Amino acid sequence: MTIKNSGIWVLGYGSLIYKPPSHYTHRIPAIIHGFARRFWQSSTDHRGTPESPGRVATLIPHEEIVNQAGFLKNVNLYSKSAPIQGPEDLITIGVVYYVPPEHAQEVKEYLDVREQNGYTIHEVEVHLETDQEHEVELGEALEQLPRHNKTGKPVLRTTVYIGTVNNEAFIGPEAVDETARVIATSHGPSGSNYEYLAKLQHALVQMPIMKEGMLITDHYLTALLETADKYR
Repeated sequence: MTIKNSGIWVLGYGSLIYKPPSHYTHRIPAIIHGFARRFWQSSTDHRGTPESPGRVATLIPHEEIVNQAGFLKNVNLYSKSAPIQGPEDLITIGVVYYVPPEHAQEVKEYLDVREQNGYTIHEVEVHLETDQEHEVELGEALEQLPRHNKTGKPVLRTTVYIGTVNNEAFIGPEAVDETARVIATSHGPSGSNYEYLAKLQHALVQMPIMKEGMLITDHYLTALLETADKYR
């Protein structure tokens, strides 16, 4: 379900968090359940080259994680909810952007080009972390969204670009040490691979989304950045 009758909502969980699309009018932090963020997508067009691919973020769904031993081992290693069982054990922080109808097609065409190299469009549900400002801006539109029966958060279906596990650029359950080494040394048309990771981590730190009184931390990203620093 969308908040508006027209226009688009887009979910960012990687570079879109710190490098948003143009023309958006709303930016709302969101919790993505049932997916794990991993730097298991190779990049030959932004943060690497065909000769030396970099690594960028994608979302791995719960179903794939629990059905593949290598995925599950990696996710359990960096999860506070280990061993992972249900989708609710997987929590990823992102943001959603609303682009009004007069700019929707332009932004979609831009994102289709930006999110090439294995990414395809999907829809996922997210829990919105709204504040008083969002409540005032969105008003009745926000009230039309269903609320989660446990968290009470508004639930939104939004567009997202994901590099699925069967796309040609997917790397698979790579060890953090190897991913970090690639990130620390790779460069592409959009800049250094390390910059991508560091800016994402910094942006997430600036988004103190709270759950049950505890700050949600992406331990995988933290380990990845700390290890990449050693290779620089």
